[in-house]
Amino acid sequence: MTDETEWKAKLTPEQYRVLREKGTERPFSGALLNVKDEGRFACAACGNMLFASDTKFDSGTGWPSFEDALPGSVAFHRDFSHGMIRTEVTCSKCGSHLGHVFNDGPGKSGKRYCINSVCLTFEKAK
Repeated sequence: MTDETEWKAKLTPEQYRVLREKGTERPFSGALLNVKDEGRFACAACGNMLFASDTKFDSGTGWPSFEDALPGSVAFHRDFSHGMIRTEVTCSKCGSHLGHVFNDGPGKSGKRYCINSVCLTFEKAK
């Protein structure tokens, strides 16, 4: 999908605002924030698998946080919005905005992928 009209038809208004217009959902409001089941998280826009559940952790920030992304699943971009310098995370398949990554994570990677819940779907392991 490359046409924004198609994205608007496929996504909910909130998904469109966050995924396609680089918005942010309210902290502690996301449906996938407290998911602790085994499985994988995918891009809500295109279905690209992004994160394994064993990399998810509770950062206390109000958004799902992950130690690492699946290889090749995301792309990184410098983000100078809101008077900050951050690293934006987008889906490598469709280019949709997912959130940001920070260098303050607890795991081996030292990363904290702070991802909007509305940008994700969850597929429980069988």
